[in-house]
Amino acid sequence: MIEVPSIAPGLEDAPSDQAFARLQFSTLLYYLHCTNPDNGLVRDKTEESAPASIAAIGMALATIPIVVQRGVIIRKFAAKITRRRLEFLMQCHQGPEPDASGYKGFFYHFLDIETGRRVWNCELSTIDSAFLFAGALTVATFFDGDTADEIRVRQLAAALYERADWNWARNHEATLTHGWRPESGFIPYRWRGYDEGLLLYILGLGSPSHPLPPESYAAYTESYDWRNIFGRELLYSGPLFTHQLSHMWIDFRGINDEFMREHGSDYFENSRQATFVQQEYAIRNPMQFEGYGEHCWGFTASDGPGWVKADVGGLSREFFDYIARGAPFGPDDGTVSPWVVVASLPFAPEIVIPTVRNFAQMNLGMTRLYGFKPSFNQTFKDATSQTGWWISPYHFGIDQGPVALMIENYRTGFLWNLMRNCEPIVRGLRRAGFTGGWL
Repeated sequence: MIEVPSIAPGLEDAPSDQAFARLQFSTLLYYLHCTNPDNGLVRDKTEESAPASIAAIGMALATIPIVVQRGVIIRKFAAKITRRRLEFLMQCHQGPEPDASGYKGFFYHFLDIETGRRVWNCELSTIDSAFLFAGALTVATFFDGDTADEIRVRQLAAALYERADWNWARNHEATLTHGWRPESGFIPYRWRGYDEGLLLYILGLGSPSHPLPPESYAAYTESYDWRNIFGRELLYSGPLFTHQLSHMWIDFRGINDEFMREHGSDYFENSRQATFVQQEYAIRNPMQFEGYGEHCWGFTASDGPGWVKADVGGLSREFFDYIARGAPFGPDDGTVSPWVVVASLPFAPEIVIPTVRNFAQMNLGMTRLYGFKPSFNQTFKDATSQTGWWISPYHFGIDQGPVALMIENYRTGFLWNLMRNCEPIVRGLRRAGFTGGWL
């Protein structure tokens, strides 16, 4: 039976388990509606001309066990859909040519949704490829049966993950680079300091074919920035999504690496503290943006009103387009993202649920197709909007996954429990020095 809770009267006033179930289902529909049925590539956003996003494809893969468990798609058919998607990805051309799909096992950030070839002269992205690999490992762990399709899913997922040459991506240094371009070589930025790169290193360390050396993880953590913010001790990273994306797959409760052992914490508790910092920043509202408060917060990488400077209420304001917003040190232009609040549900439900209740009353689409609009800005006035202020016109594939997966982890812990049986992730955690808890 498909679990599609009805929209009961008063839903907007009281987000319950039923309300979150409905939001999860609406959010998951993105990956059913915005996927090319010929090859399984997932559109980056709802704009018609948008290419496929390799990260969105990975998140779509990760949601397949949920739609099976929830009765949305029959397991037999879900295995076939998964197999076809992985077969296409494995067949995509890997090479140094500028119109390939990837190189050295990694993929370009954006691909033509029909051909799977690179578009926009975009970068070969290590982190976006990592989300793809995590999604592939999710379905490989879930489809553990002896049917031909399930066996093939496991084979293809392993081949996709094991093909990635993690040591090439280091470019002769300890840390991983952000990526590479055929026209200019490696991007001059590296994954150092705490962020979503935590997942990247765990996957690299767990590789059976091209494993990262232990010194790579040590080099990643050596520039960690432990701070006291608003009286809370935590490992700092400004955008809230950086405290969530690795947690979609890994249950960090009670397991610690050397850094967290020294600070008497774990990454789950750290994400909880970061969630409270975001709320406190909105309560203090130092830049006096409209709407901010106890039940209106959530600062992350998101769409925005555009690169505009304007006088608003006698104050000179600068607004941004798509950028990584953060708290408490910015950048900040008044843009709030409901999806990133929902994705903190497992960490701090006592402040997330009342905030979602507030968002539900703001005509942001909680009960409509794909769920909440990803971002809004009450300071930036928009006469064409029914609210009078700016709301993003699009939904993004990489925003849908965190909502669907973290609601599930909050409701049942299903993904976390599943991935405890994923050998590469367990191996990567142990090589990174994690001990304790379920490990």
